[in-house]
Amino acid sequence: MKFDIITIFPNLFKGFLSESLLARAQKKKLIKINLHNLRKWTDDNHKTVDDRPYGGGAGMVLKVEPIYKAVKAIKAKKRKTRVILLSAKGKTLDQKKVRQLAEYDQLVFICGRYEGVDERVAKHVADEEISIGNYILFGGEIPAMLLIETVSRLIPGVIAKPESVKFESFSDKQAKSKEYPQYTRPETFILNGKKLNVPKVLLSGNHAEIEKWRKGRSK
Repeated sequence: MKFDIITIFPNLFKGFLSESLLARAQKKKLIKINLHNLRKWTDDNHKTVDDRPYGGGAGMVLKVEPIYKAVKAIKAKKRKTRVILLSAKGKTLDQKKVRQLAEYDQLVFICGRYEGVDERVAKHVADEEISIGNYILFGGEIPAMLLIETVSRLIPGVIAKPESVKFESFSDKQAKSKEYPQYTRPETFILNGKKLNVPKVLLSGNHAEIEKWRKGRSK
C-alpha cells in the first residue's frame, strides 16, 4: 500500500511516521508513505497556495491549481488509486469505509487548511471527501494520520496477529458538519478542456443572495 499526503506542513508527520508499528511496516516495505509539500506546485515567488474567498468571508481558501498539479504528478497511472479530500463536510469515516480503502494500491490524501478548499477540488480533482467526525480541526493533517493508521492495520503483516482486526466493526450514524462550497481565484479554471467557473452569485456582491446560496448548499 502506498500513501501520498499533500500538505503545506509535511513536518507535522515526521514523529508520527517514525514510531511504532508504522515505522516497522515501512521498514518491512509493507507500506510506503510519501509527504508532498503543496508549495512545490506553485508558480509565484511567494509560493502562494491560498487566496481570499469569492463572496467574502473570514479566512483564506486553498487554491485549485496547485492541488490539481500535485495530484496529477503523484497519482499513479497503473495502480488502483483513490484521491481523498479530507474535509469537515465529507462523509463521516467508519470501519466499512476503512476496509474499502484498504483494497486500493495507492491512497492520495489532500489536507485542507485555513477556511477551506476551493470546491472544484472536491468536485473535479478528488474522488471523494471524508470527515473523521463532527468537529472542526486546524487542517487535514490529523485526519490523514488517522486514515493512514486505520488503513495500515488492515494490511497483511502490519499487525502480527491478524485475528486482532478480523471481527472489528463500527456503525456510521454520525451527523455531517454544516459547511458550504467555497471558491477562490481564478474565476475560471480549465480542466481537461472544460471551463470550471465560480458560481455567478459569489461574484455579484449581493450579500443577501450569497448567504441564501450558501445556506441552500450547506452539508
